[in-house]
Amino acid sequence: MIARVPRISAFYGIAIWLYHDEIHHLGRPHFDARYADDEASIDIETMAILAGELPPRAARLVTDWAEEHRAELRENWDLARRHKPLRRIDPLR
Repeated sequence: MIARVPRISAFYGIAIWLYHDEIHHLGRPHFDARYADDEASIDIETMAILAGELPPRAARLVTDWAEEHRAELRENWDLARRHKPLRRIDPLR
């Protein structure tokens, strides 16, 4: 399925967004995870939090999901940089 907006997945109250043009990350491949009032930007390659914060449990769930779907995150990053529609990624099960 194609995502028309940068929200590419959601699970357990966590929404995953991918924006390629955030100036403060200098083009570094990353995605954003939002849980309640918390948000963090996470590096696709290292899974390091670049900015923001998530509660520990939400951070573990996001990392587990991202490690499972790293190739799809990389593909979406490439699509976003080419201004193409993003693909949805299955939620954590």
